[in-house]
Formats: sequence, structure tokens, C-alpha cells
Amino acid sequence: MNHHPKAASRVEHVFDLFDTDGNGFIEATDIELMTNRVVAAATGSDQGAKDAIRAAFDRYWTTMATELDDGDGRITAEEFRPFVLNPERFGPAVDQFAAALSALGDPDGDGLIERPVFEALMKAIGFGHENLHALFDSFEPNAQDQIQVQVWRAAIVEFYEPENGDTRGNHLIPAQAR
Repeated sequence: MNHHPKAASRVEHVFDLFDTDGNGFIEATDIELMTNRVVAAATGSDQGAKDAIRAAFDRYWTTMATELDDGDGRITAEEFRPFVLNPERFGPAVDQFAAALSALGDPDGDGLIERPVFEALMKAIGFGHENLHALFDSFEPNAQDQIQVQVWRAAIVEFYEPENGDTRGNHLIPAQAR
């Protein structure tokens, strides 16, 4: 399968974010740390939304560990990249994550996500300040500086499309990697 170079850059950045301890591997402890940071940032969300994002992160790890782990409890960048860019293998985990994260961003259930909530969640994942605001702005916020939940959800799924070089998610790639 051919992957667009920008899709590969997006996924390499995600690998770096998931590798929360910077040791060059994704391990269960990395996913747990990121999960806890995201849940802590979701101050206005109810327990059901927090449980849903925990389940989504758990599925990320379980899917990767089941498919990729050779028994050492670690996922390398080389293992991660082609697997994550395979919609047939990783797509269901991405769909669950997109639904859970976008819902977590809408604690009042009005179908809209305010910039400060979006910012808190994205910073908890590890995305840079400038990058996440460029992404938010690409969603064309309304006059109250809100975006639609479904727009963000679709963009999360789009972020992982292997052939797509022109996604709004490219805003999240650090400038030196674009």
C-alpha cells in the first residue's frame, strides 16, 4: 500500500506523542499516561465520556499489542507506521477514538466544541499550541469560537487516511516535518 508522505509524517508525529517517555517505543505505560492526561484535561466532561475515551485508548493499545507486539510489550516506529496507516487493520480503533475524543470535547452536549476545551484536550495529547490553533481555525469556528463535534470527529478519522496528503490534520505536523 502506498502512503502519502504527509500521511507518514502525521503518523510519525503521533508515534512521538504516544511515546510519552521518549524511549523510542510505545508501551502500555505510555498509553496509560496519555489517557490520564486527557481525562484530567476534560474537567467539564461526565464520567461516561471519560470512560469512553479510556476505552478508546485501551483499544488503541490492545489493537497494537495484539497485531504488533512480538512479546516484549513494545511497539517500534517501524511496526507502528504501516499498521496505523492500514484502515482495514486500525480503522475501527480510529473510529472509536474519534467518536470518544470529539464527544469528550462537548461536555454540555450541544454539538459544539469551544476553543478552550479543544485546546486543553489537544495539549494533553501533546500537540503544540500553534499547531492546534491552526487546526481549530481550519474548522471555521462560529462567531462564539466553537466548532461542530462532527467536523472534528471526521477530521480525526481523515488524519489517518494513508493516501490523503491534503487533510486539515497536516496543521498538527510540526513545521520542520512538513
